[in-house]
Amino acid sequence: MGKGGNQGEGSTECKTPMPTFRWEEIQKHNLRTDRWLVIDRKVYNVTKWSQRHPGGHRVIGHYSGEDATDAFRAFHLDLDFVGKFLKPLLIGELAPEEPSLDRGKSSQITEDFRALKKTAEDMNLFKTNHLFFFLLLSHIIVMESIAWFTLSHFGNGWIPTLITSFILTTSQAQAGWLQHDYGHLSVYKKSIWNHIVHKFVIGHLKGASANWWNHRHFQHHAKPNIFHKDPDIKSRHLFVLGEWQPLEFMTSHSAKCMQSNFNSLLSLTVAVQELAEINATLPEDASSVPSRVQILENHVGQLTTVCNSSSRESDTLF
Repeated sequence: MGKGGNQGEGSTECKTPMPTFRWEEIQKHNLRTDRWLVIDRKVYNVTKWSQRHPGGHRVIGHYSGEDATDAFRAFHLDLDFVGKFLKPLLIGELAPEEPSLDRGKSSQITEDFRALKKTAEDMNLFKTNHLFFFLLLSHIIVMESIAWFTLSHFGNGWIPTLITSFILTTSQAQAGWLQHDYGHLSVYKKSIWNHIVHKFVIGHLKGASANWWNHRHFQHHAKPNIFHKDPDIKSRHLFVLGEWQPLEFMTSHSAKCMQSNFNSLLSLTVAVQELAEINATLPEDASSVPSRVQILENHVGQLTTVCNSSSRESDTLF
C-alpha cells in the first residue's frame, strides 16, 4: 500500500516524501479503467495517458500492474524525449524492501537478456547498413515493374502469368520482411523517416495498413507468445501445439464459451432431427403440432440464451 500522497495523474511536484508502494498494491491496478506500471522502480499511473499513447492503449495495458522497464527502453528510441511525458504520471516508487521485478518473473532471465542486449550493442549488430536497405527496396521496385510490364506487353496467357506469378511472389515476400524492419523503426534514427518508408512499402507495394500492422505487431513484441495478449497466437480455435497450449486452451474463457455454443448447436440439431422423426411417423393432426413447436422453441431459446451470454462475457475481456 502507499504511504500517502496523491495517487492520481498529473502530480509532479511533491514537497512530502515520495509515496512508496508494494507489489501487492500495484498489481491490483491492472484494469482498463485503472492502470499502474513500474519503470526503473518508479510507479506511474497511466490510466488516462494510455488512451493517447501513440503505440496504442493495449501495449501499455499488457503491462498494467507489472514492471515495464525493459519494454519501455526497447520501444522508445529517444528516452530523454519520452521521459518528459512520464513526469506528470509519477505517483511514487517501489518500497525499498520490494524487488525491482514483479513477482512471477525470473531475475536471472532478465539479467541474461540485458547482458545479451549489451553484447549485441557492443558488436554493432543494431547498426544499420543503409546501402543494403536501399538496394533491397530498389530491387523490389524493379521486380514489381518487370512483373507488370510482362503482363502489359505479353498479355495474360499461361506463360506470362506463370512468369509474373513467380516474380511477384519473390518481390512480395521480400517486401514483407522489408516493411517489417521499417515498421520496427530500426532503419533510420528518426522515427518519421521509418514511418514514411514503412507506409510506402506496406501500403503501396503490399496493399495493407501500416497502422493495423503496428497495432498488432507492437503487442506481439510487448508480450510474445503470451495467451490473451499476443495477437499473433490467437489461433487456438484452429489448432494448438505442444504440451501446454491444449491445457491453456481448455481452461480458457473462450474455450468454455465455444463449448457452450457447440453444445447448444448440437441440441438444436437433435431437436430438428426429432421434428423430422415426428413428421415421418405421426399422422398430421392438430394435437401433435403444439408439441413439435414446443420442442423447437425450447432448444432455440437455450441457444439464444447461451450465445447472448457468451457475447456479453467476451465483451468484458477487453
